[in-house]
Amino acid sequence: MSRGLEGRVAFITGAARGQGRAHAVRLAREGVDVIGIDICEDIASLTYPNATREDLDETVRLVEKEGRRMVGRKADVRKFDEVQSAFQEGYEQLGRVDIIIANAGIIRLGEESDDFLADWNDVIDTNLTGVFHTVRAALPAMREAERGGSIVITSSTAGIKATGSLFASGTAYAAAKRGLVALMQSWANYLAPEWIRVNTIHPTGVASGMTINEAMQAMMEQAAAGGSNSISGMENALPLPMLEPDDIAGAVAFLVSDEAKFITGTQWALDAGFCVR
Repeated sequence: MSRGLEGRVAFITGAARGQGRAHAVRLAREGVDVIGIDICEDIASLTYPNATREDLDETVRLVEKEGRRMVGRKADVRKFDEVQSAFQEGYEQLGRVDIIIANAGIIRLGEESDDFLADWNDVIDTNLTGVFHTVRAALPAMREAERGGSIVITSSTAGIKATGSLFASGTAYAAAKRGLVALMQSWANYLAPEWIRVNTIHPTGVASGMTINEAMQAMMEQAAAGGSNSISGMENALPLPMLEPDDIAGAVAFLVSDEAKFITGTQWALDAGFCVR
């Protein structure tokens, strides 16, 4: 069912796989063209591989399969110049931007590395500063058009209820995801008179490259054996161990549509009841 999104353009980060790809494909199905970026290279502090250029190309193919256009570019959200350049290239080709989905995010799984400052900085620079870069790169064009718009920021259940940890990456993740709420509230207040809506979403665990990998499997096996780590004791209220990217994409498709024209400044827990446990 169409939500009135036909002909709009979305700028999506972390678009090569997982939630970012799901957003791109779902919105394409609703008639939206896409500007999508992804780092397409690994980060040394992480314990799992990032998406590849081939993954991003596959997202482009899937969007085109839905009959829409996508400009997919390699860019690191930690670097404002790369984000701005990639967005501008897509904007010049597609001619507008109505939706910003700041989705790119990382975390080191397992114990911290010997370089704990890198563990901290990579997460803060990606998950918090990267969102700032994303919105600052695309917002001027959105405002100049005077058509309003919708900005959705991917936070986490950790942005509502952090779990106990002393590891640099885990604490940076929670701090960044909570910090995104402050960014959202600041922007939502300022931009409301221009009909630009800003909201955060707070998913529980979602099947993606961040959660389906050898490092996460090792942590799950340790927790199942009674060991203590950052995921032991974490459980959704509903009997769902993990959500699918399409579950989140469906909610976001509603949130960016005119059906949600009155929703701004909110923290939406897409969490299978995780935060009430």
